[in-house]
Amino acid sequence: MANDSSADLGAYVKKLSRASVLVVGDAMLDRYVYGEVNRVSPEAPVPILTVTREVAMPGGAGNVVRNLTALDTSAAFVSVVGDDQAGSDLTGLIGGQERVEPWLLVQNGRTTTLKTRYIAQGQHLIRADREETLALPEKLSERLIRIALDAMAATSVTVLSDYRKGVLSAPVCVALIEGAKKLGRPLIVDPKGRDYERYRGADVLTPNRKELAEATGMPVDTEAQIVAAAQALREKHEFGAVLVTRSEDGMSLITSAEVRHYPGEAREVFDVSGAGDTVVAALAAAIAAEVPLPEAARLANIAAGIVVGKVGTAVARPSDILSHIAPATGALQKVVTASAAAEMAERWRLRGYKVGFTNGCFDLLHPGHVHLLEQCRAMCDRLIVGINSDASVSRLKGPTRPAQGEAARAAVLASLASVDLVCVFDEDTPIELIKRIRPDMLIKGADYTRETVVGADLVEGWGGSVALADLLPGHSTTATLARLRG
Repeated sequence: MANDSSADLGAYVKKLSRASVLVVGDAMLDRYVYGEVNRVSPEAPVPILTVTREVAMPGGAGNVVRNLTALDTSAAFVSVVGDDQAGSDLTGLIGGQERVEPWLLVQNGRTTTLKTRYIAQGQHLIRADREETLALPEKLSERLIRIALDAMAATSVTVLSDYRKGVLSAPVCVALIEGAKKLGRPLIVDPKGRDYERYRGADVLTPNRKELAEATGMPVDTEAQIVAAAQALREKHEFGAVLVTRSEDGMSLITSAEVRHYPGEAREVFDVSGAGDTVVAALAAAIAAEVPLPEAARLANIAAGIVVGKVGTAVARPSDILSHIAPATGALQKVVTASAAAEMAERWRLRGYKVGFTNGCFDLLHPGHVHLLEQCRAMCDRLIVGINSDASVSRLKGPTRPAQGEAARAAVLASLASVDLVCVFDEDTPIELIKRIRPDMLIKGADYTRETVVGADLVEGWGGSVALADLLPGHSTTATLARLRG
């Protein structure tokens, strides 16, 4: 069992922004098509999906890169895409991320792996895959190896993310592992298939329990069996360490010197998609930041526990990990970042809850505010409140405002039973926050009109509604401050 202190782990998390990692592997495009099903097709006994939105994001090795950038870690990415629309979309998504140096080679005629998931009311209806799994032509493989070795020399750790789509053939793996040894760079493999000889000599291997069983032919039902299988695998292929991911049961780290079991860190398991990519990304980032392997595995375990509690192929950010290590207590747990608010809103929607949103400065909380928020909460199942930051309030209200800082204002709002989450935004309007949260209801006071509510067109555009709540007469922050000042 690991017993690293919260202070030590927190210090390690803060080092991740100084790390750099090379990822080589199979790039994919993950596309999610969300909608509603209200009827069955008259043409065949199948549901009709009325599409409400579509989301595309990097998958496979691209999701490892996405997880690295979420951790504020710099990444170089070497992979191959086809000369098709999915390849173009994927190239744009990868290139649009900060702190990424992409080397996406194009193979004419190749089909870029595309996975399209159709989802209604939180349930997957079907997944449609389009892909090509042939090994790369010899000349393209040689070019990929040359580029990867150059990038390897400029980064601290290398990850081979193998999804068996053709990029990481045995010759490519062997060449990159040999190159890493010559350069003195640690190399981590997220494996697939049963042929682990291609990974011989890797520093760390990260199979899940099922992959370990398939690779060794040994039972893996208990911790002792997992250790025996991992040791056999490690010795057979000369791996430095094997980190076995065990889903909700946590992880096991097996080296020549020790065995460590890390219990599951998930507070709630909602979606396991992409958790393996999070593990290898967090592990690589930590090792690149010179975190010792046992503590790096501990951070990877925490990161995995965070993403399985989120919706879809999610990521863990430094703020998520720090909050997990030293969680806020009481009402302060409701004060979250914009990203966390968006993820929680999506989770609520998938459970069938109607998510409402309102916003304001809330400088001095008075009965009028309480009345407004209680009405807002009565109109929806979950209420998110956006509040202007101190800088935003000063721009809107003048240099003498706010009377209370944003932390105090957020804490007071979070203490109300009618408020489920509080999120601070720095812009003059909440439009960007509304875009991220995508509320089902946008609610403001009756001193507004439908035309003057910021974001009304957006919310109605994705099928939401706008409502105006009654005001409690005789209460305003300006009047309250005037009375206090005499």
